[in-house]
Amino acid sequence: MKKYGVFVLSLLVVTLAGCASQTIPDPEPTAGNEGADASAYNDDGLGQGEAIPDDTSAELSTVIYFDFDQAELKPQYVDLLARHAERIANGANVQVRLEGHADERGSREYNIGLGERRSQTVRRILIADGVSADRLATVSFGEERPVALGHNEQSYAQNRRVEIKYLN
Repeated sequence: MKKYGVFVLSLLVVTLAGCASQTIPDPEPTAGNEGADASAYNDDGLGQGEAIPDDTSAELSTVIYFDFDQAELKPQYVDLLARHAERIANGANVQVRLEGHADERGSREYNIGLGERRSQTVRRILIADGVSADRLATVSFGEERPVALGHNEQSYAQNRRVEIKYLN
């Protein structure tokens, strides 16, 4: 009976030691993952897109900003997206990537999802304005590609965005 008690006590000590201050790392992306995964995009300069010249109008802004924790389009961007839709729909073989971003607040997984919801919002509006769905691709970078590195509301506001990238 004494050996049994020593065994149980030893097992309890090992279990408690294993549980103390253990952190769980972020999961690595896996092949075949259907979620929004930014690991396939790198900073080698390829596929970054370029503006398509249009002599009939002034240069269009290619950034759509969102409120904190929101994926709903602000009314001020409706006209801008209509002009982008016209440019995309009328351009021969124009392909566009909609890149969703979030500020650093929230978990990595949540921000990837929020960036995806934002890019999908812009995609749905462009499709409703006449753009063929096969011309649009979406990707979410979450908080991984900030344009402002500060830790204040002004920086956060610049990072909550969808960038419209013309690929050809």
